[in-house]
Amino acid sequence: MIGCLISFYKNRRRLLDWYTEMLSASPSQTILISRLGARRTIVTANPRNVEYILKTNFTNFPKGKPFTDILGDFLGNGIFNVDGDMWYHQRKLVVHQFNATSLRAYVEKVLKDEVERKLLPTMEFAALEGYNPCCLEYDCLDARQPILEAFDTASDICARRGAAPLAAVWKIKRFMDYGSEKRLREAIGRIHLFVDGIVSEKKRKIMSCCEKGDERWDEMDLASKMVKDGMDDEFVRDTMISLIMAGRDTTSAAMTWLFYLLSFERQKELRWLKACICESMRLFPPVAWDSKHATANDELPDGTKVRAGDRVTYFPYGMGRMKSLWGEDRFEFKPERWVSEVERGKVKALKNYGPYKFSVFQAGPRTCPGKEMAFIQMKYVVASIMERFVIRPLIPDRPVYVPLLTAHMARGFKVCVSRR
Repeated sequence: MIGCLISFYKNRRRLLDWYTEMLSASPSQTILISRLGARRTIVTANPRNVEYILKTNFTNFPKGKPFTDILGDFLGNGIFNVDGDMWYHQRKLVVHQFNATSLRAYVEKVLKDEVERKLLPTMEFAALEGYNPCCLEYDCLDARQPILEAFDTASDICARRGAAPLAAVWKIKRFMDYGSEKRLREAIGRIHLFVDGIVSEKKRKIMSCCEKGDERWDEMDLASKMVKDGMDDEFVRDTMISLIMAGRDTTSAAMTWLFYLLSFERQKELRWLKACICESMRLFPPVAWDSKHATANDELPDGTKVRAGDRVTYFPYGMGRMKSLWGEDRFEFKPERWVSEVERGKVKALKNYGPYKFSVFQAGPRTCPGKEMAFIQMKYVVASIMERFVIRPLIPDRPVYVPLLTAHMARGFKVCVSRR
């Protein structure tokens, strides 16, 4: 009757490792979590199941209403919180934008400017000071802007909605505008005000350009394009919030853990930079797990029976720790496991493990459209810093991996910075 409720409660502060242990012990690398008052949940670290969920039978495993209820107040009808036709049309728009050659040139230009004008001078200042804790998870020049705090608050509370034993608890608190739900409403209000201001400014600039007959408005800017195409303000806002959250949180989390791992490895060169990034995300994925909800009875390739309404979760964090997938050294940071060809000390090719074994960018129709852009950003920022500075942890203790909507390092990564 109570299922694994007692075990779940005992392990509630180490759920990721508990799930990983059970998955490692399971012959199929799939487990069923059943507890009183909660939806039946299937968790898998089996690449064949992941491919089936994300690609083969994609239509039977949408995000589902339970997921969209949790994030609806925050993400509205943004791309990461919708299914069906609404998702398809947003996806088509976003993919077209990310595939534009002009966008890559624009991103590279902005990266160069931001890194050279803001980030490196800040690191230089830290090095001159000789000792300065620098949290690499946020903009070093303005680490605690109110809007960033609002995003963090909204993300944290929505993640706790998903982890709540009973959905009725947070729904009652929302109805009463009490506690965490009141803070969530206030944070979302600040986010809406911020994004609405951006949309209004885009409208003003486009109208001004049109009045002057100037068509040089920035078409590489997705928000401007959506505004110019006459899309509804709320639709534009929801899309922007989803993309801001996805781009900001996942990339910053990935780089934070990479700096942590590199600081201990004492890498003097970054010949294997992309391999280092992939290896870091294998161990500390920006999204620890992702859930779908079955619309009809089904059966996974390993024989696991799925009931309509079940929550079906694939688990990148656990997959990166499976002996059957990565071998005896699965817990070690070894970038060389990604290298397939080296010539004269330089990497010529990386191994392609496939998106169903290394699933940090999702796979199938919902593959992250910003995957290549994320690699461009991470490589540029990390290379720019590591080429000029030595990063050493301020605190030797192992950081805590916190799996919210996107995973973070608890309390950030405080470091000492010195020139090379």
